[in-house]
Amino acid sequence: MHAALKLIHHRFQNAQPGATGSPGQAAPAAPAAARTVTAVAGSTPLVLDSPHSGTHYPDDFGSACDLPTLRRAEDTHVEKIYAFAPALGVAWIEAHFPRIYLDANRDTTELDTSLIDGPWPEPVSTDPRVLSKVRLGKGLIWKFTDDGEPIYNRLLSVQEVRARIDRCWRPYHAAVAQAIDAAHARHGYSIHLNCHSMPAVSGRFATDFPGLVHADFVVGDRDGSTASPALSALVCEHLRERGYSVEYNHPYKGVELVRRYGNPAQHRHSIQVEINRKLYMDERTLAQDPAGMARLQADLQALVHKLLAHDPR
Repeated sequence: MHAALKLIHHRFQNAQPGATGSPGQAAPAAPAAARTVTAVAGSTPLVLDSPHSGTHYPDDFGSACDLPTLRRAEDTHVEKIYAFAPALGVAWIEAHFPRIYLDANRDTTELDTSLIDGPWPEPVSTDPRVLSKVRLGKGLIWKFTDDGEPIYNRLLSVQEVRARIDRCWRPYHAAVAQAIDAAHARHGYSIHLNCHSMPAVSGRFATDFPGLVHADFVVGDRDGSTASPALSALVCEHLRERGYSVEYNHPYKGVELVRRYGNPAQHRHSIQVEINRKLYMDERTLAQDPAGMARLQADLQALVHKLLAHDPR
C-alpha cells in the first residue's frame, strides 16, 4: 500500500501547474480542452483546496496588463507547498485558472457590474460587508490589481462573464462540495483547510488594511462561525510552537469557500490558512526559497498529521 501511495503522490506532483517549469515563469498554456480544476479524492476526514494558485492564463482574458503584473495576484507555489497531502489520504482540489481572471473565493453575486457592457441579469449582492471587496476591485471578476492598476481597458460582455462562471467557478465549487460531503459521509465530520498565501506587506488595493505588515500565518474562521474555535486554536498553537507568528481572524477572517462550506454545528469545519510569501519565495522574482519551502512543508505536514489524529466532535 505504501508503494501505491508513493506512486499516486508522484503522479500528483507531476501534474501540478508550473511544477516542472522554471521558478518565476508561468506554466505553459493549457490546451483548450484542459480541465480548469484538479480534484484528487481522499480517504480521510481532511480536505484541502487551493483556489488562487492557478497559472494557466486563458486566451480570452483580454487584460490590459502584462503577464508579470498579472502574476503578482497569484498565491504562487501554494500547490507545491501542500503537494504531500494526497499521499496521506487527504482530498485535494486546485484551480488552474488564475484568481485575477475569476476569483473562486467569491460568490457569484459579488460582481462589479460597472465592468460589464450591458445589464447583468443575475442577482448582485447589496450586503455592505460583502461589497467591501468589490469596492476594492476584488470581486468575482477583479477590476484592479493590488497596486490599483486597472486590469482591463475594455468592458466585458455578459456572455464572457457567464462563460467564466460556468467554466471555472461552478466546477471548482462542485469539486470542493463533493470532497467535503464525501469526507463527512465517511467519518461523520470533516475538516477543510482553504489554502492561501499573502504578500509580506498588504497592497494599497488588497484589503481594508493597506500597508499592513503581515504575520507569518493568518488563520481565519469568520469569528468561529465556520469552524470550532477550539480546532482553530489547535492550528494556531501548532504553528506558534513551530516558531511562527500567527494572527487569528485578522486581517483575514475567511471568505466564500469557508463561509459556504463551514458549518461546525453539523461537524463541518472550514478554516482559511494564509501563509506569508516571504517564508518561502522571493516576491519580486517568484523564485522559491528551497530552505524556506522545506521548512514549511515539514511543519505543515506535521499539522496535517495532527489534524488527522484529532476528532473535533
